[in-house]
Amino acid sequence: MTIWLSAGVLFTLLSIAFILYKWGSVQVVGVTPVKTFTFIAILFTSGLDVGLIMFPLTEFAGYADINTSPEYGFTNPLAIEFGYWGFLIWGFYFLTCFYFCVIEPKVRFFEIPLVKLVNNVVIVGTCAFTAYLLLSNLPWYLPSVGDGESIVTSFYFIVFVAISLAVYSSTDIKYVKLLSVSTAWVFIGLIVLLWLNAFVFGDSTVSNYFSNLALMSDYFANMHQFVLPLNDYHEFYLFWWFAWSIMIGQFTARFVGGLKTYQVLAAMLVFPSIPIAAWFAVLYHYHEAGIATDGLINFAMVFVGVVFVINSLDSLVRLYTDNLNLTVKRLGKRNYILLNIISLSLLTLLFQLNFLQIQWVGAIVIAIFFACFGFILSKKMQMVRKIQSSPEDNKIDFNKIKTVS
Repeated sequence: MTIWLSAGVLFTLLSIAFILYKWGSVQVVGVTPVKTFTFIAILFTSGLDVGLIMFPLTEFAGYADINTSPEYGFTNPLAIEFGYWGFLIWGFYFLTCFYFCVIEPKVRFFEIPLVKLVNNVVIVGTCAFTAYLLLSNLPWYLPSVGDGESIVTSFYFIVFVAISLAVYSSTDIKYVKLLSVSTAWVFIGLIVLLWLNAFVFGDSTVSNYFSNLALMSDYFANMHQFVLPLNDYHEFYLFWWFAWSIMIGQFTARFVGGLKTYQVLAAMLVFPSIPIAAWFAVLYHYHEAGIATDGLINFAMVFVGVVFVINSLDSLVRLYTDNLNLTVKRLGKRNYILLNIISLSLLTLLFQLNFLQIQWVGAIVIAIFFACFGFILSKKMQMVRKIQSSPEDNKIDFNKIKTVS
């Protein structure tokens, strides 16, 4: 699995380099272009899930224990955490976003029935994994509910409500856009809340926060260390990113609003990384200073984590139901909602019972990457070489929108 994963990562990075070389100045326009801020909000909130909120406080200590994990000795725990979540890793999403916006309309690889089926199985499975992550982390963040270790009935209810709200939101694209922007602001609010609690109402000095930001900068000096898997846990993260990459690229591609290719890449690498860095710097201070997160802080973190789950799921439910023509228009709103709630709830339980693993999903996505590349080389190479822009219909619609605005 390590060799397979490494091959997938290297292929992704080489593909990005080729895209910049050949199409770096091409204007990228999706089928439903939006303003850049809205696009970034959709990308950020759809491309991340509850793990961003709930994982770091459980991971810093492990990254600091270089006796157990000497492979982490090249840098500090904060830079490790950022390397698992920020900057370079967002190139996965850029590759698929560009592909679906510019290349797929000509190649139509994902319209091949078998590919379409496998891709949507991946999407549904990853949706369920997102809900499972919320379920599995709730005992740690809500220790007052239950014994602090076991998953109790209340946690199943919280996840069920999140799935239900996400499915309902997916019934109309306007809800998806609104929720994405709202989630971005809610996350910023969470960062501000923890920052004020530590540095204004608490005893901590602001210099500690900026010292943490400086620690995180060590990631950029060691970015090459994060390209290939450091260990099994890093492999888990990389497979996780691969599992998300096709569906996030496919979903966000429709919203790109006229940025040039190199600007899309810069936007995807930089803008999501800024709030991630701000968030991790606060959390690391809580970890180092031993500041408790009980009470209001815990509630706020769980609330934002649930909102992230809802936001991620509604985007992905919207995507796979459109792909499979299981739309509200075809099924009716009631049947649409029931079908998706039941399916995602059952699949979440399969992850809970260890019948499914996200690494398998990521491995399948890498296989799709290579299959797509082989398909282009064997059947669509001349067509791809002639691509000079996004589809003309997208550009016409984009120009109409600019004229109206």
